[in-house]
Amino acid sequence: MPWRGPEFEGERPTLGYYVLDWMIENLAQPGRDDGEPFVPSQEQAEFLCDYYELHPVTGKRIVHRGLLSRPRGWGKSPFVGAIALAEACADVVPDGFDAYGEPIGRPWHSIRTPLVRIAAVTEQQTDNTWVPLLEMARGGSLSTDYGLEVLDTVIYLPRGEISPITSSATSVKGDPACFASLDQTEEWKESNGGVKLAKTLRFNAVKLGGSIIETPNAYTPGEGSVAENSAADYQAILDGRSRARGILVDHREAPGDTDMTDEQSLVAGLRYAYGDSSDHPDGCVLHDPPCAPGWSPIEGITGAFWDTSNEPQDLRADFLNQITHAADAWLSQPEVRAATDLDRVVEDDDRIVLGFDGSRKRSRGVTDATALIGCRLSDGHLFEIGVWEQPKGWKPPAGEPGEGWQVPVVEVLAKVHETFRRYDVVGMYADPAKWESHVADWEAAYGPQLKVQSTRNHPIEWWMTGGRSTLIVRALEKFHTALTECELTLDGASALVRHLLNSRRRKTRSGIQIMKANPDSPDKIDAAIAAVLAWQCRLDAIAAGLAVEPEEMGGFTF
Repeated sequence: MPWRGPEFEGERPTLGYYVLDWMIENLAQPGRDDGEPFVPSQEQAEFLCDYYELHPVTGKRIVHRGLLSRPRGWGKSPFVGAIALAEACADVVPDGFDAYGEPIGRPWHSIRTPLVRIAAVTEQQTDNTWVPLLEMARGGSLSTDYGLEVLDTVIYLPRGEISPITSSATSVKGDPACFASLDQTEEWKESNGGVKLAKTLRFNAVKLGGSIIETPNAYTPGEGSVAENSAADYQAILDGRSRARGILVDHREAPGDTDMTDEQSLVAGLRYAYGDSSDHPDGCVLHDPPCAPGWSPIEGITGAFWDTSNEPQDLRADFLNQITHAADAWLSQPEVRAATDLDRVVEDDDRIVLGFDGSRKRSRGVTDATALIGCRLSDGHLFEIGVWEQPKGWKPPAGEPGEGWQVPVVEVLAKVHETFRRYDVVGMYADPAKWESHVADWEAAYGPQLKVQSTRNHPIEWWMTGGRSTLIVRALEKFHTALTECELTLDGASALVRHLLNSRRRKTRSGIQIMKANPDSPDKIDAAIAAVLAWQCRLDAIAAGLAVEPEEMGGFTF
């Protein structure tokens, strides 16, 4: 029979509750020798319910690829070790619903030989999970009850095994592992074989209907790590740029405005990042009512921030779990997040200005994006009107020439027309490169109504290339200052945020400009360019005396 249906709001079928009970009943708490059971925290229990969620009709697993990102010391490695033992021994393979509509499972060994891998790029990294896993397996009656032979380097099951592997393994490709944990994937890169190992483990699990879990700390954008790639894959799903399914990303970091020099702000940020592992005597404030104090010593962690020998960026990544920035990044993620305001809404007929950056196609690589960004004149709130990007993994339709993806020009033109109809647009700056004829059409159609103009002859045309480097540098400086000082706000739209974070600083004779990481990079910055143009247009509008809405001037219109 199918699932019984929800008994409370938000309930969905999952084997997570069973796995949670199984861990408490069968696993010993690592780091102790008194036989105390391993009891997952509330956050960990919630992750189990998400990770083992089932489809209410088919009863199949929904998630096959998980990413659990928390700060250093939160307890990721022991927790994923407990999941590995459950995958090896417990009834985690979905087997429909019982007579009461409750989900049930069966063990992997009932359908195939279970191989479980604890993976990392170095042996020292595998120890993070492997050592507490051994303690959990040896500390109670698990080995006796399930017939395990627990050795220092491998655990033999009655059928199958659990073992650690690294990127130097030569036999991974055909390894039919039903589950693998991938630890510290922020350090898995092309150079150390991590990217190849992760790809192989994912493929192996998919073939069997198995699953994997990554447990990274915050990654550094631009390094191309497995953690960064996985986050990008998940974001592409959320944006509708990918048809992939089955990825669960559970990432939490301190708020972007956490001030590392202010103790109160820092402690609040750490408590948020560490959640219910925080040892604060009042317990975890993320839950209502607050849960019991945890094990992470917040007071001791704050001491690391007062040690001047530690790098601030490392502290943010390791303890605040904040995804910061590459060495040459124009903006950091905390800076962008601090400027984001999701509560502001731009209404029809609001007075706005526009920024536009366009592209067409390229025969090789990923085509640049086309972006139309708005900025409300009254408060400097930037919002995404349209960003047209090549879908992730795009391939030409069957039977058509293998040329590159093309921007849907007709759709873009329609969106520009709709924007002028919907809002009170008083200015628009557009980089005309590859869109010269369309920009000229916009100037003819809308130029007379624009109250702020780039030039008298070309009210919309605003070149971001060529011999205007001084003007470009100044526009970029103004935008950067406004964002970092929170003089502007962002709507948090995915493409706009991504493109801002993709932008890289490049020193020129005139000053700092922004570019992609490299000319062929698939990480685009066009929405960032459009945002800079919109902000420059707003500044020019304010200088022209257009900052006040018409209705605020006693009914008189400029």
